[in-house]
Amino acid sequence: MSQSAIQLLPPQTELETRAVLKKLALAHRYLAELKGMVTTIPNEHILINTLALQEARDSSEIENIITTQDDLYKANLFSDYIRNPAAKEVNRYASALKSGFEKVRKDQLITVNRIIEIHCVLEQNNAGIRTQGGTVLRNESTGETVYTPPQTYEEIVHLMSNLEQFINNESLCDADPLVKMAVIHHQFESIHPFYDGNGRTGRIINILYLVARGLLDIPVLYLSRYIIRNKDNYYHLLQEVRTTGNWEPWLIYMLEGIEQTARQTIWIISRIKELMQDYKHRIRSELPKIYSQDLLNNLFRHPYTRIESIQHDLDVSRLTATKYLEQLTQKSFIEKHRIGRYNYYVNRPLMDVFADIPEISEKVWGTSNVNE
Repeated sequence: MSQSAIQLLPPQTELETRAVLKKLALAHRYLAELKGMVTTIPNEHILINTLALQEARDSSEIENIITTQDDLYKANLFSDYIRNPAAKEVNRYASALKSGFEKVRKDQLITVNRIIEIHCVLEQNNAGIRTQGGTVLRNESTGETVYTPPQTYEEIVHLMSNLEQFINNESLCDADPLVKMAVIHHQFESIHPFYDGNGRTGRIINILYLVARGLLDIPVLYLSRYIIRNKDNYYHLLQEVRTTGNWEPWLIYMLEGIEQTARQTIWIISRIKELMQDYKHRIRSELPKIYSQDLLNNLFRHPYTRIESIQHDLDVSRLTATKYLEQLTQKSFIEKHRIGRYNYYVNRPLMDVFADIPEISEKVWGTSNVNE
C-alpha cells in the first residue's frame, strides 16, 4: 500500500528528458494543426456541443458510468421527460466542462474555487473538499488498497493552494505547458480532493489548462477515449510516479495521448467539415427556399434536434420550423423519430462520424488495474 507523501510543485527533478522532448515535438505539431483546423468550422458551438458530449460520455465510462449515444442525446433533448440517471450524469459533465470553459476563456485562470465550482456542477452537491478521512484507492479486481491520498482537510487545502499557484504562475516552472499539464493532472489525482468525481474533474482541468495557455481556442482535445483504451497503463503509471518518483514514463504516456487524440480529432473535424459542405450544396440544390447558414448550423450543432430548437435558432414560427424539418426528412437529410407525444430529428450521417472514429494506436506501458 502506498501512503500519501505528496511533494509540493514544481517537481524537484528533470522533467524534459530527451525522450520527453522527442514526444513533445510531435504532440505540439498535431495540437497546432488541430487548433488551425477548428477555425475552418463556421460556428464554434458545433464542435463544442458535439465533442463535449463525446468527451463527457468517454470520461464517465472510465468511472463505469455507461450510456449509449442514443440515450445520451435523447436525455439531453428531453431533460424533463426522460429519467436516465447515467445519461443525466454524463450531461452534467458536459455542462461542467462548458461552464468552466466560459470562465477560463475570459481570464485564463484555473483557481481552487473554480475547480470546486466545476465539481459542484458535475456532482450536483456542495460537498466541496474532503473534510473527513477514510478515502482510499483500491484495486478493482482484488479490493487491495493501493494508494491512500491525503486524509486531513488542512493538508488537502495546502496542496491545492500549491497546485493553484503552479497552474497559474508560469514563473514557478519553465517546463513546456504540455509537460506541466501532465504534472498538474498527476498532482490533482494524487491529492484526490473530493469524495467523488475526482477523475472526471481532473480531465476537465486538462482541457481547460490547454485553453488557458492558448494552445487551443476552444475545448476540443479530449484524452478520455485514449485513457479508456489504455486504462490499466494510466493507473499503473500514476502509481509509478508516486512510488518511484520517475516521471518520464508518465509524461510520455500523456504526450502520446495528446498526439494521438489530436490526430483523431483532426479526422473528426475533417469529416464534419466535409459533411457540412455536402449538406450545404444539397440543401441549396434540393430545398433552396428553406436554406440558410443558421439552419445548416443547427443541424450540426444539435445532432438530435426538435421543432423548438429550430424555432429558437432561426427565429421562425412553430409552423415554419415544422415545415423545414419535414422537408429535410423527406429528402433524407435527417430521420424523424417519436418518443411519447414528442417528435425529434436525428442527423444520422453526423452521428455515424462518431461511430466510425478510427481506433487510437496503443503502446505497451505496463499493466495494473487500479480504481481511482
